[in-house]
Amino acid sequence: MRQSDEASTLPGARSSGETLLAGLRIVECSMLGPGAVSTPLADLGAEVIKVEPPSGDYIRKMSWPIVDGVSLLHLHVNRGKRSIALDLANPAARDVFLELVAEADAVVEAMRPGGLERRGLGYDRLRAINPRIVMLSITGYGMTGPYRDLPSHGIAYDAWAGTVAPVPGPEGMPSIPDHTSIGITAGPLFGATALLAGVLNARQTGEGCYLEVAQSDAAAAFDWLRSETHRAYLRPEAEVTGNSADDYERRPPGTGGMLDGVRYQFYPSSDGHVLFMASERKFWRNFCAAAGREDLFEARPGAMLADHARGDLTLRRELSAIFRLRSTAEWVEFGLEHDVPIGPVNTPDSIAEDPQFADRLPWQSASRLSAEQLPFPARVVGEAPPAAAAAAPTPGEHGEAILRDVLGYTDDRIAELRESGALGSDS
Repeated sequence: MRQSDEASTLPGARSSGETLLAGLRIVECSMLGPGAVSTPLADLGAEVIKVEPPSGDYIRKMSWPIVDGVSLLHLHVNRGKRSIALDLANPAARDVFLELVAEADAVVEAMRPGGLERRGLGYDRLRAINPRIVMLSITGYGMTGPYRDLPSHGIAYDAWAGTVAPVPGPEGMPSIPDHTSIGITAGPLFGATALLAGVLNARQTGEGCYLEVAQSDAAAAFDWLRSETHRAYLRPEAEVTGNSADDYERRPPGTGGMLDGVRYQFYPSSDGHVLFMASERKFWRNFCAAAGREDLFEARPGAMLADHARGDLTLRRELSAIFRLRSTAEWVEFGLEHDVPIGPVNTPDSIAEDPQFADRLPWQSASRLSAEQLPFPARVVGEAPPAAAAAAPTPGEHGEAILRDVLGYTDDRIAELRESGALGSDS
């Protein structure tokens, strides 16, 4: 694990360079983005063996940008993994796959439901080879329900979960807006959490398990506050109200209830925008005193907690004039000095210039990973973020090494497999 000299002196830093997930072996059959379920595990030191068809996972040609002929999607999702090409329609290749499973902790099936089962490699078959195996299936809509076999891509899960909606496009036709893709990001993270729980349980009990996660379910679960608020509002108003700071009036769910906020709101600075978040009285008092505007606090001290001064346009105009007097960076310094929650408003393009970003998320270099990439964001206290072990592989790049290192195959055995077509006709 990469570690800076400065970080290594902090409390909590380890003396050993061993990765957190050293000794965890995962066999992955993935196509496209769902393979991200094992990306953080590889970042944290797990050995991830990507089994792909001889033609390769076509993720390498999907999405944009394309970096030196290969998609950034592949370079990010499959970084740190090793690739072996196996034609699982070939009986000899299936035997190799089962031998890999016998030496693994987990199998990831990141494709439509039942992809491995249709090849005679379902969970029951794998468990017969390795009773401790944990199998995780990550799919679009899950392994049950009426949408189980519906083909889909990433935005489908956000649209299904209600986290993205059409906006007017050319000639008034509905268009997809720029937004954060939730399902294809949250699904793999939920799946990785479940996989690790399964492996821990298997190591304690000797029994594996079969797990599944749907990216659509994950998008809905990630947005739990809005859907659960709607559900709560189905109950009588005598039972479920708004906050006391709003005289118990029901607000729209989630950030939709922030539209008319004043003490919690965006404001223009002299060179951009800031987010002001003085919803507690103590923060509001700190701001007014430090800005030399005690009159604002005296006139509107507000409630002790959760008071956004909703709908107070007079105060909103006053604050707009105040925030235009300083730059965004100056307001952040003001917040640090006077204990006032004020944050910068970045874009995906500008965030790399933010000093907090530079401190916390050092770019992993293109010279090592073929494109500059962000690190896995969790870390051991006192250490730098974990670095990906290697660049994303080419199809079958590590095939012979895996057969030798993991399974102990000889050159003659590898030659037999190649001759049988198990490794593909061009391997």
